Amino acid sequence: MPKVLRIGTRESQLAVWQAELVQKQLATHHIESELVFIKSEGDIDLVTPLYEIGVQGIFTKTLDAALLNKRIDIAVHSMKDVPVQLAKGIAQAAVLKRASYKDILVYKHNTDFLHDTNAVATIATSSIRRRAQWLSRYPNHIIENLRGNVNTRLQKVKDHNWHGAIFAAAGVERIHVRPQNSIDISWMLPAPAQGAIMVVCNEDDAYAKAACAPLNDEATALCTKIERDFLKTLMGGCSTPISALAEIKNNTLYLKGNIFSPDGSMFLETEKSAPVNNASAIGVQAAGALLQQGADKITAAIRNAAI
Repeated sequence: MPKVLRIGTRESQLAVWQAELVQKQLATHHIESELVFIKSEGDIDLVTPLYEIGVQGIFTKTLDAALLNKRIDIAVHSMKDVPVQLAKGIAQAAVLKRASYKDILVYKHNTDFLHDTNAVATIATSSIRRRAQWLSRYPNHIIENLRGNVNTRLQKVKDHNWHGAIFAAAGVERIHVRPQNSIDISWMLPAPAQGAIMVVCNEDDAYAKAACAPLNDEATALCTKIERDFLKTLMGGCSTPISALAEIKNNTLYLKGNIFSPDGSMFLETEKSAPVNNASAIGVQAAGALLQQGADKITAAIRNAAI
């Protein structure tokens, strides 16, 4: 009798949507599966800013433990939440085709404050990356903490007297709740692997690996690997103001990356390209170039801010 794969997922609407997407894709390859709901620490503490609670792995470690304890067979994550160093014993099984990588601004009334350099506006986000990029562009603005699942955060924008809040486009678009009063933040580079979904399993589970292999999108897997290499080489944490975007166009891979100090006052950025068949090391190379330009001073500022 064929094995029924147990898919571990958090309980938020977005997490369940992602797990069900994996379930549907497995079904097309005649793999039976069931969902197992697990609450993570990141879902329990909805008050403390993510950058104050050691965010690395906060949304993944409970599922990691369930995997290692054989309570589940695979786990589904927003890839940007996954630490660049997977837990010992856990392996990447597939990376699904990427959705939108963009960040969006959900605004309260209008966007006039974006065009007035003297305006003092209040913007909500719990992401230190978004915070740093925003303050670099709008140093007069005030950043408020915003936690909770997608629907909770959207409701908070309605309830609070903020000018706007920043969301990942993929998150609101996947569950069809993107408000009309929103715009793409075209100048903001995303978190490495933003918009991608990762499936992980125990590294010794040959059945799970074989079952998930057809779900893997090679282009997305390559681009997200390069983005995460950039992050890992610079500092390694997913709670840092480091951004990267790799895209493939006409068999060429283009990478943009940056690193900011937490307050946005210091930053370095880079752009590189290479033929797709010779691009696997471009993330490490781009990060190395920034380190030679003094990125270590910015990473030191990040570490000091976290103390």
